[in-house]
Amino acid sequence: MEKSLNDLEQYRVQRCHDIEENYKQILENIARAEQTRGVPEGATKFMAVTKTVEPYFINHALSLGIDLIGENRVQELMGKKPELNLEGVDVHLIGHLQTNKVKQIVGEVSTIQSVDSVKVAKEISKCSEAKGITTDVLVEINIGDEESKSGLEKNLLLETCHEIAELPGVKVEGLMAIPPICDSSTEVREFFATMYKLFIDISSKKIDNINMHILSMGMSSDYADAILEGANLVRVGSSLFGARIY
Repeated sequence: MEKSLNDLEQYRVQRCHDIEENYKQILENIARAEQTRGVPEGATKFMAVTKTVEPYFINHALSLGIDLIGENRVQELMGKKPELNLEGVDVHLIGHLQTNKVKQIVGEVSTIQSVDSVKVAKEISKCSEAKGITTDVLVEINIGDEESKSGLEKNLLLETCHEIAELPGVKVEGLMAIPPICDSSTEVREFFATMYKLFIDISSKKIDNINMHILSMGMSSDYADAILEGANLVRVGSSLFGARIY
């Protein structure tokens, strides 16, 4: 038993060290991309994606100064939340949200990044109103038109934004996307560039109750490319915490 406890402690120490080194490298990569893009250093918000990560390691990451985390699943977030040191930390839901889970998550996160239908937005509105709060949302776009992924069709964006903007208890703060897996940086940047154009187009409409403040795109494999094409929030998991084990 003593040996296994020692092994566990060694594993924790090594993994925490790896998280620290990974975070330093990610910040350097973000700063380099910002410089290339020509935006101020620090203009990009860094989100630590905590899917499948144990609270012990999430808390270590938070101790490094990370102040934004994203979870994919409602149940996983609710199970971890009591063990997390979330003072001064913003929490977003970034995974697909079913209408029957909305009641559980409203009020538990500041922002729901994965709103892909008026139906879901209406349920968020209803639950937010019942709790006397306003929930920030991002509209998720299926930028690659992939049948296997959730997200709104590009051609429905303007109409959907108008409908969501009419709902009480909900505020649209931007857009979110997950591009298809691409063979090259050039290919993925085309998807990011399309997202940026949509972001700017909606911003120019100046629709009441819609603030295009956040363009959330880019993950561990492509966050630098996303910044180069206009992302101001990147969602990084495995490059920070290590490869997922399940």
